[in-house]
Parts: sequence; C-alpha cells; structure tokens
Amino acid sequence: MTLAILAVMIVLATRCAALKWRRTGRTLYAISIVLFLTIGCGPVPAWMLNNLQSAYDVKPAIEWSQRNAIVLLGAGTEKVAHTSSVEPGTFSYARIAEAVALYNDCRKTESDCKIVVSGGDAKKNGAPEATVYRIALLNLGVRAADVLLEPHSMNTWQNAQFTSALLQHYDAGRTVLVSSAIHLQRSMLYFSYFGVNAIPVRADYLRATLSALPLSYNFTVADFALHEYTGIARYHVYNALGWNPVRQQPGDA
Repeated sequence: MTLAILAVMIVLATRCAALKWRRTGRTLYAISIVLFLTIGCGPVPAWMLNNLQSAYDVKPAIEWSQRNAIVLLGAGTEKVAHTSSVEPGTFSYARIAEAVALYNDCRKTESDCKIVVSGGDAKKNGAPEATVYRIALLNLGVRAADVLLEPHSMNTWQNAQFTSALLQHYDAGRTVLVSSAIHLQRSMLYFSYFGVNAIPVRADYLRATLSALPLSYNFTVADFALHEYTGIARYHVYNALGWNPVRQQPGDA
C-alpha cells in the first residue's frame, strides 16, 4: 500500500512536470524521496507502530471471575498445497499460544473458563478460521467443551458484532481479548462499540528495523500499521455519517 501511494505521487509529480507546474512537481518528487527513505529506513513505521502498540507493552494481570471468556481473534488460514488441508495462518500461532496460556491460568482458579474463537472463511480456503483454530486448541490440551465457536465473521468488525451476542448469552463475568498488539487498538474500539467490556492482552509485538538502507520489511510493517489506521479512521467516519448500527455500551442488552 505504501509503495503504491509513493508510485501515485511520482506519477502525479511527472504529470505536473509535463504540464510545466515545475514547483509542484519538484515538491511532490521531494516528498516522495523523503517518504521512501523514512519509511524504508524505519523511522516512520516505528512511529506508526508505537502509537498503535504502546498501550499494550505490559501484559495485564488478570483477576478471573466465576465465568470467563477468552476471545481469540484469528489471523487467517492457509491451505497446504497438494493436500487441501487447512491450517492456522503463519501469524496466528502466537495468538493461539497466548489464549491457551490464559486458559490454563484461568483453570487454576477452578473457575468456568471458555475460549471463544471468532473467524469465518474470509480467505475461501474451505473451512472457517474458528473450526481450524479449534483443532489447534484441542491439540494443546483445551477441553472441547471449553471452546465456543463464532464461525461466520469475515473481518474485525464482524468479529466484534457476532461475538458480542455469543458473550451476552454466555454471561461472562470477565472477558479477555487476545490478538496481536498492532491489532488491539482497533479491536478494542470495535468490541466496545458492541458493548463488550474486555481486557486486551497482546499475543505478539511488532517492531520496525532501523537501517541505513531502505528495507522491504519496513514497507511491509508500514502497510500493516496503515491498515489499522485506515480501519480506525473508517470507524469514526462511519459514525459521523450514521452508517454504523445503533451504538451499544458495556452492559446493554
């Protein structure tokens, strides 16, 4: 996404130069070069990630209730070539491991502990994320009766919307939301909108790499961060335009 934006700026700069709008063209060229270097060498993605992740640097201590729901947000699935089997995506394993660790900690209190797995088949691989992740959870020792599935959501907004109804039915005294640190700010915004008062727990933490030369890795990280900022901005725009459903508050039925 970031490289596409830079390419568009260069095209616009070239067009301005062709129209003899030399000052505008030079300005756009200069901005493109500065952005290319500051993104590729790390300062811009580092700043973007810090704003998204800093609130989740330290994992909170959880005080478990009598009924607890650990909401696990998916990170996609992958279909294995030549076998047609569907497995959790590469970036999902940290989330699965964190959910299991929280589940085991919860179980020590002899409370009722459920892992709610949210995610449909957004990548059209033939199986919902929720059912694929359930297999991984069971293989890690989670009891089948303690895994609740929400297999229909296609994005984070629907994760929040569909899971909120399941959580109301389960009536958890404590809800914990597990995802990547970069994804938690947007996820918490959406879940709060649908009345879910959750404790955010990061599964993994993403960092940019400061380098003297531009790195493709930093452009990829910047794209991840830009995706989150776009989702947050879209939420606020839709709210202003009245396109989101009626707002709920924690505790509303």
